[in-house]
Amino acid sequence: MSAIRLLVLGAVRRHGRAHGYQVRNDLEAWGAHEWSRAKPGSIYHALKQMAKEGLLLAHGTAPSTAGGPPRTEYEITERGTEEYLALLRSSLTAHDQNTDVLTAGVGFVVDLERSEAVALLRERIDAIERRRASVTGHYVPAGGTGSLGHIGEIMNLWMHTADAGAEWTRGLIARIEAGAYTFAGEGGPSAGTAAPARPAQDAAGAGGRDT
Repeated sequence: MSAIRLLVLGAVRRHGRAHGYQVRNDLEAWGAHEWSRAKPGSIYHALKQMAKEGLLLAHGTAPSTAGGPPRTEYEITERGTEEYLALLRSSLTAHDQNTDVLTAGVGFVVDLERSEAVALLRERIDAIERRRASVTGHYVPAGGTGSLGHIGEIMNLWMHTADAGAEWTRGLIARIEAGAYTFAGEGGPSAGTAAPARPAQDAAGAGGRDT
């Protein structure tokens, strides 16, 4: 999964309509150019590509407020919203995403309802714990990682990374459940843009998914 698609779709959705420079400014304000591949060229390419795919609608050109050449404005389509929400939900549940994907998902988590955000993050913990148990059961001898020599440090690194990821996720869940932040449907200036609920069959089947 690529973080750039999630970032660009989310930024356009927040604006309603946006041109590439607005999207670029938003993502640079997040520092996304430092922790992801959201460089100017990638942003403009993603806008054009997703317009071709029908995820964004290009509205021709609008005059530049800075006095430069006219700019193409983009608006997210219904298909684009579906794709955005699928990417957002996946970014929060999958235990094996790159850090940039998870970071992008956290940046847009308030576009979901509070209860769904918590449920998705719980899925993430479950996936981390299942994967940790599977890997350690297969690769770590009964005597521990010490018997593997320096290769055992790879297992130690992986287990500590998994444990830290699960601990951070539990902390985020606790903060959300305690009322932190303003989520979709709650109103207020920092609220996310309301997202439709997942279909019942998706929610029911997600608990057993190890993505």
